[in-house]
Amino acid sequence: MPISDEDSTIKNPDKPESQKKKGVSQQLLSAFPAFQSQNFRRYFPGQVISMIGTWIQMVAQGWLVLEITGSAFDVGVVAAASTLPTLFLSLFGGVIVDRYPKRTILLWTQSSAMILAFVLGIFAMTGTVTIGIIIALSFLLGCVNALNVPALQAFLSEIVEREELSSAIAMNSAIYNGSRIIGPAIAGFLISATGTGVAFLVNGVSFFAVILSLLSMKDLSKQVGAKHPVHPLQAIREGLKYSWDHPLIRTIVLFIAVISIFAWSYVTMLPVIAKHTFGMDASGLGSLYGISGLGSVIGTVFVSIYSRKIDRLVFIAGGNILFAFALIGFTFTTFLPVALFFLFIAGFGLVAAVSTMSATIQSTVEDRFRGRVMSLYMMVFMGFMPIGSIEIGYLSEHFGTGLAIRVGCIVTILASLVLVYSSRSVRTAYHRYKAL
Repeated sequence: MPISDEDSTIKNPDKPESQKKKGVSQQLLSAFPAFQSQNFRRYFPGQVISMIGTWIQMVAQGWLVLEITGSAFDVGVVAAASTLPTLFLSLFGGVIVDRYPKRTILLWTQSSAMILAFVLGIFAMTGTVTIGIIIALSFLLGCVNALNVPALQAFLSEIVEREELSSAIAMNSAIYNGSRIIGPAIAGFLISATGTGVAFLVNGVSFFAVILSLLSMKDLSKQVGAKHPVHPLQAIREGLKYSWDHPLIRTIVLFIAVISIFAWSYVTMLPVIAKHTFGMDASGLGSLYGISGLGSVIGTVFVSIYSRKIDRLVFIAGGNILFAFALIGFTFTTFLPVALFFLFIAGFGLVAAVSTMSATIQSTVEDRFRGRVMSLYMMVFMGFMPIGSIEIGYLSEHFGTGLAIRVGCIVTILASLVLVYSSRSVRTAYHRYKAL
């Protein structure tokens, strides 16, 4: 019977320390196979720093809007302005992603987002910022993200092997959500100590990290565009037809629309809940984002380790149901430790489900349609968020934030039950599609 590294370490205490470390590193690579890619190892730290800066700006921007207007609806409007362009521009962004080198696209989008962060920081530092300026700059950032997000999602498939893709997507989601732990905490400190302007400038500086990581990558020979590109509208039409005819992709895109509108929008109301329910300042708001982000990180790690062992459709539905019940519990408590516990569970369930959806699409789609399919996915996911932001902002303004969040949770539970009920027919249709 063969002896594993771990067993041999126990039976041979004199085994060299280097071999013991090698056994540990092999176990880590087995749990997180994306790190076997040198380019992913270069991508990871730059993206971590950049996303921390992004969360610093998100928290500071929501707090600044609340300070200027005092309106929960205005917080929702600004959040909507940053994601609305995705609804109209992502499909064209997907065509560009399929035609041009993705690293080049990302260098342009990251540089543009950096400039917008510096501009907002200058306005805030000089005391000339208005709600109109915030909305305009948020809209421009949304235009940048309409190209950046599908490019980033598709780029992952070029820096890791296909069998490592689920892990890479889970780790990319862990970056986003891990930054929710660190970024808001830093934002709370910066806002309290120096004001929101410095927070925006810090975000601008953080983009240098991801730009440097992109420039350091090597051997991106898979980055090829279409040799004979068709008209953009025809390319979009082909991508939409492919997505609709593919039963698994169609199901996930429809489901993510529900999640985007009725589940994810709760994040928009965290500044309102922090200030009005718990009487928190900016640093307290950071703790709400942080505990939710901690749950999300653990959720994505869970996906990275167990995604091959659990039925994905059931995993998706179960994660969303767990999220919804936890968030309902959050809305019924004013005792902060209990509220933080519920936020942790909600973050775990929602992000585990969402990262599984993204990984499922990425591992299913054909390479020639990857940019367009991911642009459709992100168009629905991010582009429908303005609807959710405005909906939850309106209900919060007129009926209370707790009721507004609970309505979204109930819709999420119902949609998840429908997904579980239809999962067998979806899998059957998918296998028939593969056989064609």
